[in-house]
Amino acid sequence: MREFEFMPAKWLPCSDDVEMLERVRNIKREDMEYTNENGYSVKVVIDPVQHLVVDLFHRIAESDRNDTPLTIVCPNQWPGTYSAVANMINKYRINCRNLNAFAMDEWADEDGNVAPLTYGAGLGYSFMNHFYMNIDPDLRPPVEQWHVFTNDNIYDYSNIIEEVGGGGADVVYSATGWPGHTAFIDPRTEEFHADSLEEFLKLGSRLVTETPLTICENSLFSPMGASGDVWAVPPKAATIGPRDIANARDHFEVHSFVNPGGDSWQRMISRIQLYGPISMECPASITRLFKGECYVSEAIAKPFGSWTCGIKNADL
Repeated sequence: MREFEFMPAKWLPCSDDVEMLERVRNIKREDMEYTNENGYSVKVVIDPVQHLVVDLFHRIAESDRNDTPLTIVCPNQWPGTYSAVANMINKYRINCRNLNAFAMDEWADEDGNVAPLTYGAGLGYSFMNHFYMNIDPDLRPPVEQWHVFTNDNIYDYSNIIEEVGGGGADVVYSATGWPGHTAFIDPRTEEFHADSLEEFLKLGSRLVTETPLTICENSLFSPMGASGDVWAVPPKAATIGPRDIANARDHFEVHSFVNPGGDSWQRMISRIQLYGPISMECPASITRLFKGECYVSEAIAKPFGSWTCGIKNADL
């Protein structure tokens, strides 16, 4: 019973589709797994990040064993994941000569200047120091094969991925953000405006203005102090575009952001992305148009709701 009906704030993505919001909010754990007609699948596991580590290491090892090129696009910041993969590369002496790795985004200031690699909270800083520099020097690829955003390559980044990847990346690794973004492909941004989904899928890398939810999300992460310090989050970013998602031959996503107390900003947007409509209102939903897999943690898959019917002892 709902005694107080209201519409969500208009600035929120998907705010006018309250029926969809209620439907995905109530999806049960046993109904979450599927494989669609495009070869995109959802699987619920205990720890999705461990699956990402295994998949990433396996692809790099196979590129060495088969002497075949491998182009990957990676999220940030994942110091635990990247240092673990680097450690396994060193332990098993995997040569990364065939690897081209791309960071999917980077901070920028109000004037559009991309954060330098010396910026400790930077995405490129983490990608270089927690991944590349942890690989033994004799096993690393040339540094030119480890790609990060700069002021000079923002609008050529998608072209570079296509050039070195033979038309696109072999795999894009990602984790959806609070407003439903992949990288900084935020909904309702002027820079990613398109009149149709078809047009949207053709948009490449660019400089964007972050949405309020993206700034709030990043203020909760360690590089920004994990204290809700929204003033510490840069206002703009350089990012890959929907075109890079569409061109990738495979996609690997993890939904696993949960705080020690069990609260999570990702629990609802995970459902919108995976069970709502495929649209520009939730840009990460476009991954469902292509081959790929999303691993959702048991913690994200748990039921949730609000106290609309009153607070019970079990809620406390």
